[in-house]
Amino acid sequence: MSDDLLSAEQRDARYVMHPLTDARANLQSGSLLMERGEGVYVFDNVGNRYIEAMAGLWSVGLGFSEQRLVEAAVKQLNRLPYYHNFSQKGHNPMVDLAEKLIGMAPVPMSKVFFTNSGSEANDTVVKMLWYRSNALGETRRKKFIGRKKGYHGITVASGSLTGLPVNHRSFDLPLPGFLHVSTPHHWREAQPGESEEAFATRLATELEDLILKEGPETIAAFVGEPVMGAGGVIAPPATYWEKIQAVLSKYGILLIADEVICGFGRTGNMFGCETFGIKPDIMVLSKQLSSSYQPISAILLNERVFEPIADETHTIGTFGHGFTGGGHPVAAAVALENLNILEERNIVGHVRDISPALQDGLRALSDHPLVGEVRGLGLIAAVELVTDKGAKSSRHPAGALGKRAAAVLQNKGVISRAAGDALTFCPPMIIEKDQIDAILTALRSALDETAKEML
Repeated sequence: MSDDLLSAEQRDARYVMHPLTDARANLQSGSLLMERGEGVYVFDNVGNRYIEAMAGLWSVGLGFSEQRLVEAAVKQLNRLPYYHNFSQKGHNPMVDLAEKLIGMAPVPMSKVFFTNSGSEANDTVVKMLWYRSNALGETRRKKFIGRKKGYHGITVASGSLTGLPVNHRSFDLPLPGFLHVSTPHHWREAQPGESEEAFATRLATELEDLILKEGPETIAAFVGEPVMGAGGVIAPPATYWEKIQAVLSKYGILLIADEVICGFGRTGNMFGCETFGIKPDIMVLSKQLSSSYQPISAILLNERVFEPIADETHTIGTFGHGFTGGGHPVAAAVALENLNILEERNIVGHVRDISPALQDGLRALSDHPLVGEVRGLGLIAAVELVTDKGAKSSRHPAGALGKRAAAVLQNKGVISRAAGDALTFCPPMIIEKDQIDAILTALRSALDETAKEML
């Protein structure tokens, strides 16, 4: 059949290989294709409207039609559509954005290094800390500790930091030297009768035991999301970050805060680090940095990290790493305008005001026969689905219940995302109560329909 006669979905099936997708399944039907966006809504190419309750990929903080971001891009395209930041060159939007981010950081930071995605940023952090260890003569300090179900990207290095089997299987990941400790999920992982504080103590002890087993002199850094995102929206138990940081400080191990999802208001503070009292040496930012209107990410380094790296670049004569599009002037201009809007409109305050409608509304579903746990804070949440509440389990293959419920919910006009058997929610931060109510109404109906099929 001529391509002219094929639908967009058929051409998608013929030509596109999608990430996080069963490629054989896509060959059969193609994908759901979006035509336009407006506020918290997206519209597919046949006109169906959906509430985008995942803000795309946890990322479109200001919604899908913010004209100030469009205008910022057009203005910069007309002025300087591209320039690089290699070899002591750069441009004003990058400088302005770096200065802004250093000023916003919740703990003292020194420098900003720009990349294009969270994966690139975390990959770069691995290389930076290997470089730093060599600069310090600590040539054995090359290992990284992440957490099971943590998500930090999908490049070879960032995919190794990630603790999700689906991102490892058949890729020969993780690489040697990338270690993982337990998921801080009290509902799922705590022992019978174990309080949140006792659970946190046990996890801190596990971390210390691993450090001692491997040798503190071999560990470069610990990496964690303030709230785990792709692993199923897992908020840490009480005292967790306090106790983890005490262990890292005891052994002189750096802390990397992956703020790619949590940053810029999602948890009800500008950064997740503020919500949980985290004092990192490195912060990794992306997604809501530009509301994903442009691809951009940023690594914030403190002096402890930067100074040895700077010394080594002076010895060698350069820092042999970078990206063609790193700190792109259009992306930087859009990100800067995005941050201005966040502040001018008090989006963080709006998140604090509106989030109880989402969190309380979801928790009101706890009596549903499919709901095992509701968790989250701010405008990020998950509903864990089970068929046996007592056993916290499903009689179906892992992920089947979540996948089916997400599909039913999508048919009702709400896009969520299944993380295993958890339905996750992370709507644009501009969402209003009536739109949250619409999500909740559709979700209850979807759970009822799914229960008829799968209980």
